[in-house]
Formats: sequence, structure tokens, C-alpha cells
Amino acid sequence: MQCEKLAACPFYNEKMPIDSGLGAMYRKKYCENDRESCARFMVSSAVGKDYVTNSLYPNMVEQAKQIIAEQSVKK
Repeated sequence: MQCEKLAACPFYNEKMPIDSGLGAMYRKKYCENDRESCARFMVSSAVGKDYVTNSLYPNMVEQAKQIIAEQSVKK
């Protein structure tokens, strides 16, 4: 199931080409097959898209967990 956030994902629209190289690998793995393991999806779903930094790559799960933990403590 394709991620519903793909069309508006700033990671692909502003940072990384999605049709080749690493961008294509990320798209296939995270956007088209396993959105639940995408660090960007995790943060957006847990605490909101405003906390998804431009420097957060889909594979940066530990950083995503840290962002979620930090924001959960503040709430």
C-alpha cells in the first residue's frame, strides 16, 4: 500500500529525487511497501508533521523515536 503522504512529502519534493538512486530505493522500501517503518511517517503520525525535520531520512528510525519521545514529554 502506497503511503498517502508521498505526494506532499518534502523529503522528495525538495531534497531527494525519487526516480533514481537512493531516492528510488527509499521510495520502493518505505513509500510503496512499508510506510510504518519510515522515520518520517512515524514522526508525522505520532506527533505531527511540524516535527518532521528536512534532515530526517526515512531510515533514521532512532532519531524518529527520539523526536517522538521528546515531544511526548512536552505534552
